[in-house]
Amino acid sequence: IKNQPLSRAGCGKDVRHFEFESPSIKYQVGDVLEVLPGQSPAAVDAFIERCNLNPESYITVHSAGEENHLLDALKVPVRLKTFVELTMDVSSASPRRYFFEVMSYFASAPHEKERLQYFASSEGRDDLYQYNQKERRTVLEVLEEFPSVQMPFEWLVQLVPPLKTRDFSISSSNLAHPKQVHLTVSIVSWTTPLKRERKGLCSAWLAGLDPQKGVEIPVWFRKGSLSPPPPSLPLIVVGPGTGCAPFRGFVEERAWQSISGLTAPMLFFFGCRNEENDFLYREFWLSHTQNGGVLSEEKGGGFFVAFSRDQPEKIYVQHNMREQSTRIWNLLREGAAVYVAGSSNNMPSDVFSAFEEIISKESGFSREAAVRLLRGLEKAGRYNVEAWS
Repeated sequence: IKNQPLSRAGCGKDVRHFEFESPSIKYQVGDVLEVLPGQSPAAVDAFIERCNLNPESYITVHSAGEENHLLDALKVPVRLKTFVELTMDVSSASPRRYFFEVMSYFASAPHEKERLQYFASSEGRDDLYQYNQKERRTVLEVLEEFPSVQMPFEWLVQLVPPLKTRDFSISSSNLAHPKQVHLTVSIVSWTTPLKRERKGLCSAWLAGLDPQKGVEIPVWFRKGSLSPPPPSLPLIVVGPGTGCAPFRGFVEERAWQSISGLTAPMLFFFGCRNEENDFLYREFWLSHTQNGGVLSEEKGGGFFVAFSRDQPEKIYVQHNMREQSTRIWNLLREGAAVYVAGSSNNMPSDVFSAFEEIISKESGFSREAAVRLLRGLEKAGRYNVEAWS
């Protein structure tokens, strides 16, 4: 029902806010939504035509044991084109080395057979990597480059990478939105070494959806790694970039809970590149810092944002954390839980080091003792991290 840009157009990043609606939705803050992406109809049609398949024929497929949401639901014959659309990733994932080996058996042109055999050999492994994975060539692209290969559909079903769901942190509260679920999605795009423009299958597909057309999408809810905190638990949350997504849900839920009772303080450390370009949910966060909101100082909370590229020296969330070391230490002494979400590059370890430094400075403990305290918080479920590559 909503597809809204959060970042400024032309800034080099495209981050969107999506809202979906259904009469029966149940989830908790910190949960994850698995989305099965749609594929380009043109790519699906091209694959079916390239493989000389009849899109209107009906097939039955039995799972070999791997968990697959769609296969598990297919207890009756299904149209071949529907099966390809929903279960076979022909337009995004790169095939594995074994795909090239099997292709070599079905190649009728000698030069194609020779090249495929080379790619499948140990000697050709590096060249295959440059040709295939580095360029993220799709199954359809590979098949089109070897036109003499005619593989039976039974082999294609086993060798084409399965169309997988993509996981997104839910960025809403079910209490605040009983019939909705919200996502915060960075639209993925990159250029390959051979200057091919590539886009992430799911994020680009979501970005192209028109809320006015009432599109239905297959999704599954599952428990995330960030457990929902009770309203009485003080929180220190760190979420730079789209890592803020689950904490939007945390804030919504705590705001809803505060209407009927007391809620514990919440400190939120957010980071982005530029104030003007990618300050995601700016009005939302600032509104909760005012009039006794859950991030307001009068409630013992706080919202601190680091703009890494708005000055000559880079400023990140851990810099703001060190500036608020006394408040962080006081909340930890009161039993606060820590939640960290975002990129798995250096951020989680940098944030951990900042906590280590803060505890050592404020308590007088040695750095080793501060690390032991943090490890103890992890074991007790009071230091939680959700990071992705």
